Amino acid sequence: MAAMDEGREMNSSNTVMCLLTNAEGEPLGAPLYLPQNAGPPQLQEIVNKLLNNVEKLPYAFYISDQELVVQLGTYLQQNKVSVEKVIRIVYQPQAIFRIRPVNRCSATIAGHTEAVLSVAFSPDGHNLASGSGDTTVRLWDLNTQTPLFTCSGHKNWVLSIAWSPDGKHLVSGSKAGELLTWDPQTGKQSGGPLIGHKKWITGISWEAVHLQAPCRRFVSSSKDGDARIWDISLRKCLICLTGHTLAVTCVKWGGDGMIYTSSQDCTIKVWETSQGKLIRELKGHGHWVNSLALSTEYILRTGAFDHTGKTYSSPEEMKEAALARYNKMKGNAPERLVSGSDDFTMFLWEPAISKHPKARLTGHQQLVNHVYFSPDGQWLASASFDKSVKLWNGITGKFVTSFRGHVGPVYQISWSADSRLLLSGSKDSTLKVWDIRTHKLKQDLPGHADEVFAVDWSPDGEKVASGGKDRVLKLWMN
Repeated sequence: MAAMDEGREMNSSNTVMCLLTNAEGEPLGAPLYLPQNAGPPQLQEIVNKLLNNVEKLPYAFYISDQELVVQLGTYLQQNKVSVEKVIRIVYQPQAIFRIRPVNRCSATIAGHTEAVLSVAFSPDGHNLASGSGDTTVRLWDLNTQTPLFTCSGHKNWVLSIAWSPDGKHLVSGSKAGELLTWDPQTGKQSGGPLIGHKKWITGISWEAVHLQAPCRRFVSSSKDGDARIWDISLRKCLICLTGHTLAVTCVKWGGDGMIYTSSQDCTIKVWETSQGKLIRELKGHGHWVNSLALSTEYILRTGAFDHTGKTYSSPEEMKEAALARYNKMKGNAPERLVSGSDDFTMFLWEPAISKHPKARLTGHQQLVNHVYFSPDGQWLASASFDKSVKLWNGITGKFVTSFRGHVGPVYQISWSADSRLLLSGSKDSTLKVWDIRTHKLKQDLPGHADEVFAVDWSPDGEKVASGGKDRVLKLWMN
C-alpha cells in the first residue's frame, strides 16, 4: 500500500519525467522522474552518481540549447513547457579550474619596426613569439616582459608562425614562400631555409605529439596551390600534396593523423600522411574556403601541457600524457571540422564518417575571418568582417548567440583554457573578453593605437598577447 502511495505521489504534479543525455545525444540511463524543485546542484549529483565518478566533476545543464540555471519547475513555468512530455536535459562537463579574465595591460613592448601580423604562445605558455611585416620573428621574455631574441632571415613579411606541440621548435613562413625553423632557446636558425613553395605561405600545422614524439613533421600550405609535409630532422620536404586547382588557404593536421586543406577552388581535401594520398573531398561551399578549425585543435596545439604546469622528462612520457589528454577530450565522438567561406557561411563536418556536411551555419553578413573551437570542443566561435563574433554549439552547429560591441571587422579570436571566456581582436583597435555563460561583454581592453591583427591567450591562462598595426606587442594580465 505504501509503495502504491509513493507511486501515486511520484506521478503527481510535483515531478517531471527527464532524460539525461550527453552532448552527442547518447542517453545516460533510462528516463527519470525528478522533483520540480531539483536544479543544477541536484542534477550534478545525479550525473556524478550515474557516471560513477570517484571525484565529483562540475557540469552545466541545457534544455533545448538554453542553460538551466533555475529549478526545473521554474523553468517549465517560464518556458510554458508541458509536464506531460519527457524533457531532454543535456549535461556538459565543465573545467575543474577557472581562468580569470584579463583586465589590464601589463606591458607594451616596442621592437618590431612594422605591423605585428601574428602572435603565438608556446604550448606550455612560458614563451611568446611574434611575426611581423618587418621580416623578423621575435621571441619575448615573459618574466621581464622584454624582447629576448630577434630572429632575422626572412626576405619578406612573416605571415605565419607555429610552435611544435612539444615546445622545442618554432617554424615561420613568409610572403616569399620560404620556411625557417628556429631554436626557441637560442633564437638561432636550426639549419637552412626549407625551400619548395613558389608563392607565399598561408598556414603551418604540426603533427600531434601523441602521434610522434619528439615532434618532427609539420605541414605548410601556400598560395601556389600545394601543401607540403616537411621533416625537421631530415630538413627536407617528404611529400607534396598536390590536387587543389587554386591557392590553398588553410591547413590542419588532425589528431587521427589526417591532414585537411582548404582552398580557393571551393573544396576541402583530406589526405593521409604516409604516402600523401587523397582520401576524401568535402564539397558544398559556393565560394573560396578561407578558414578551417578542428574540434581538437586546442588539445593538439598544447600536447601534453595543461594548466597545472607539469613538466616531462622524456618524449615517451610526453607522448603518453598527450594521448591521454587527447582521448579524454575527444571521447567516443569523431573529430569535427568547421570550414568558413567567402560566401559568409560555414559548414560543420565529421570527415571520418561522411563527405556530406553535418550542418550549415549561416548568419554572418560578411566574410568569416577566423573560426575556433573551444578547448573542450563544446562551443565554436567565429569572427567576421560584419563586426560580430558568433557563438555556435560545437557538436550540432546550432546558433547560440552573437557578441556585438566591436565597431570594426574582427580579425582573430582566442579561448581561455577553461572554455568559459572568449577573446577577440579587431580593426577598431580594441580587444574584448566575452563571457560564454552570460553571453555578455566581460572586459573591454582599449590601448592599441591602431588595428589589432593578432591575439593569443596563453594556455596557462595567465596572460594575453596582442599585436597589430601600431607595431607594439602588448601583454595583458589580471
